[in-house]
Amino acid sequence: MISGRYKHIKMKATTLPVTQNKSNMNIGIIGSGEMGRCLATKFTKLGHTVSIANSRGPASLKQFTGDIGAEAATVEGATKNKDVIIVSIPQKNVPDLPKNLFKHLLKDVVVIDTGNYYPTLRDGALPGLEQIGIDSLWVQEQLNIPVVKVFNSILATSINDLGRPKGNKKRIALAVSGDDTKAKEVVFKLIDELGFDPFDVGTIAQSWRQQPGSSIYCRDINLEELKKRIETMGTTWADMRDVIITKRKADEALMAADYPAYLKGLLV
Repeated sequence: MISGRYKHIKMKATTLPVTQNKSNMNIGIIGSGEMGRCLATKFTKLGHTVSIANSRGPASLKQFTGDIGAEAATVEGATKNKDVIIVSIPQKNVPDLPKNLFKHLLKDVVVIDTGNYYPTLRDGALPGLEQIGIDSLWVQEQLNIPVVKVFNSILATSINDLGRPKGNKKRIALAVSGDDTKAKEVVFKLIDELGFDPFDVGTIAQSWRQQPGSSIYCRDINLEELKKRIETMGTTWADMRDVIITKRKADEALMAADYPAYLKGLLV
């Protein structure tokens, strides 16, 4: 999501107990925007070892990381000796990441992409992405490493406030896409720890079903409803491309004109 300014809408939060994770993971986060900071805070509280980096350098993150118990790192440092690496930056900045940043990674390291393409509001037109049309498929090609798409179709405020215990009928479901089954299994566990139900949408080429303009994007719906909407969209990008891109463009225009109205529309 481009922003998580949910202050305009009152939502009842369910607070989950903070417990130390039995399987501590070393997580690196590239990007210190709202989503990056939210995930850093949440995963640190869950007992994971977290480092976070941005384009401005570690000094800019010292106070934040000190407050939550994480480590401020360089972009390169956020990728070293990690189990999971989360890339949470605007699409326009993906090509600016250091070349061969992920070349040294071991095969079992999971790389997550949380990004969304907003050409009008933020990113400008990216020709390669415009041609493909599938956000994370383009990101995967840019990074030259398999990625798992997740945390893109939910607001950071929802992650922060709306996690619920397993089995709760109102537990929000999160879409997950990727080509590596084992990597998705790791992501599923992290999602469950945060208080959400994971759902496998398919390969990274099918991740269009969770990008801006889709019927599940930032909707805070439960697993049953998520499955229904995914099924309704079908599996063929060519059939849905115009529908999804047209909706994304309309949403961008509404965000620019009246962001609170856009947020209210997500509740319908």
